[in-house]
Amino acid sequence: MNIIGISAFYHDSAAALVSDGKIVAAAQEERFTRVKHDHRFPENALKFCLDYANLSSSQIDYLVFYDKPLLKFDRLIETYLAYAPRGFLSFSKAIPIWLKQKMNIKKELAKSLGREFKGKPLFTEHHEAHAASAFFSSPFDSAAFLTVDGVGEWATASLGIGDGNKIKILKEMHFPHSIGLLYSAFTYYTGFKVNSGEYKLMGLAPYGKPIYTDKIKDKIVKIFDDGSIRLDMSYFDFCHGLTMTSKKFDDLFGAAPRKSESMIGQREMDLAASIQELTEEIMLKIAKFARETTGKKNLCLAGGVALNCVANGKILKTGIFDEIWIQPAAGDAGGALGAALFASHQLLDCPRIIEHAKNAGRYREDFQSASLLGPKFSNDEVRQFLDADKIRYHFYEEKELCDVLSDKIADGNIIGWCSGRMEFGPRALGARSIIGDARNYEMQSKMNLKIKYRESFRPFAPCVLLEDLSDYFELDSESPYMLIVAPVKEEQRTPLTEKQKEIMDKDPDLRHRVNVPRSSIPAVTHIDYSARVQTVDEKRHGAFYKLMKRFKEKTSCPVIVNTSFNIRGEPIVCSPQDAYRCFMNTEMDILVLENCVLFKEEQEKLKPGDLEKYKATFSLD
Repeated sequence: MNIIGISAFYHDSAAALVSDGKIVAAAQEERFTRVKHDHRFPENALKFCLDYANLSSSQIDYLVFYDKPLLKFDRLIETYLAYAPRGFLSFSKAIPIWLKQKMNIKKELAKSLGREFKGKPLFTEHHEAHAASAFFSSPFDSAAFLTVDGVGEWATASLGIGDGNKIKILKEMHFPHSIGLLYSAFTYYTGFKVNSGEYKLMGLAPYGKPIYTDKIKDKIVKIFDDGSIRLDMSYFDFCHGLTMTSKKFDDLFGAAPRKSESMIGQREMDLAASIQELTEEIMLKIAKFARETTGKKNLCLAGGVALNCVANGKILKTGIFDEIWIQPAAGDAGGALGAALFASHQLLDCPRIIEHAKNAGRYREDFQSASLLGPKFSNDEVRQFLDADKIRYHFYEEKELCDVLSDKIADGNIIGWCSGRMEFGPRALGARSIIGDARNYEMQSKMNLKIKYRESFRPFAPCVLLEDLSDYFELDSESPYMLIVAPVKEEQRTPLTEKQKEIMDKDPDLRHRVNVPRSSIPAVTHIDYSARVQTVDEKRHGAFYKLMKRFKEKTSCPVIVNTSFNIRGEPIVCSPQDAYRCFMNTEMDILVLENCVLFKEEQEKLKPGDLEKYKATFSLD
């Protein structure tokens, strides 16, 4: 059975292909259109999935959408009636979109595959799709699952059990009471963009003190023992207005929301620390309740809140569960994959065959294939592009490639790495990555300001060879999807001088605090001595692993910096053309396109407008 899953029209559109229970391909629409968080119907991602598997529309048996629009419409109507007439403005903006597009999704689905499609359109509930994406992709025979996000149809969180090829939701929390929307409200209030800036808020939190936690608990949210919450809706505007927070929220914290791009002050840092601490408390309560309710020793997570890797790290560290597994595409995009898996296993009874092979006790096979599920490009395709545009490059066989690049990393060069199948989900995992030397204390600010063009406080993630994990981080399990934050080992930390302590305690400028080295790998060590860890192993990561292995042989360091291959405001690159455009638009030193290597100093200086032709270069025609 060939099944296509679709997520669309709300945040991150995506398509995924599952064949006889096996995940074949998945991709977000934004990677093809170059529109960040593209919410339109994923026609390019859909066509990629078909082309990759060499399938025609006539060979697709089911097309599955990741939520139920009629239920969501019901929530929209009931919410308006509950707040009428205050919500008329937001209601009047939403209704035309629903009537034109979202209420006709069945027609959109059928139209997307054309007249050849003779299969059946299906719909899952939003949190069913999240739960399916988490459990069915995991390495577990049996596990508890938690799905936590803003809102689906009515559910904002769910708890349940996965066994074999079936899942069962046991409990739900319902709109408007939502952990995801609470976190997004603080994202909005501190001046970041909702649905994309939440990870910025998480990264800002260690710079502040949680001085507002008690005030939030006293006034805004009541937290119950099972982790469920109840919001005082008078502090929020998302039910009936066009913003997340109300005037009452502003009055509580003494000011209007921070304007985007304005200076980040201590108030924003302290608010970030407070809501992060609160979120961790809630997630720990839910996790404990899930263990008590289900009796399961393992946990799977999905939904946008599952991307809060600090909270994930806290859950793992407590030992509430023996192991946890987080869907790498935990947000709406992963709903496409979950919808296809739900139909395959839950509805069509396709079996799951679990393999329990482990490497040194820390490697466990899952069904996600390292989340490398997108397009790939051969050396012939890369060379054809480079030769056609007379772009200068060198071609190296794999061993020489690793030799050359490991030296360049050690010399402080920043490298754009585009190799193999593109990642599915928001993280770059060694296929579309920008990499550098983690030992270089200037690397974080250099990458942020000269390559990514983003806020200087934003931390970068370390990639570490799996076999060397315990030498650098307080983490006992693998983390191949960069979804767990763990402390840097004490022996790797660097004591601060008195002058550095003064900067950390009193200097209001985040840029100065960021540049204080805290460990032997300062470029990836956050202000609180934590790091968002990605483990790299040979089976999953191939050429990327071999490059890191060679770097370790030359420097004795098994850790490098890894960040997504894009600049601020753009999606992660997909094609060689996308990568070239990003390379030439930044101060990156080297670009790797499979085995082809471009050095910046050898490139001809481009005239204004030369890069315009690379804006929309990936074509599936």
